[in-house]
Amino acid sequence: MSQSNHSVTAPVAQSDTGIVARAVGRGIFAAFEVAGIWMERYRERRALQALPDHLLHDIGVSRADANQESDKPFWQG
Repeated sequence: MSQSNHSVTAPVAQSDTGIVARAVGRGIFAAFEVAGIWMERYRERRALQALPDHLLHDIGVSRADANQESDKPFWQG
């Protein structure tokens, strides 16, 4: 009996590349979603900071609370 030195390798299936492409796509989508949330926080905090005291009083927020919220970095929820 002789031994064969043939090695068998399985080709990468199309479905495997599709799975990877979908995972990369989901990651890119998630990154844009987070960036959008951060931009929204930044804009809202700047708008809150710009409100005059009488409008803050109308919504039940003190100037100190508005300043504390607007001083947070955009990535902090």
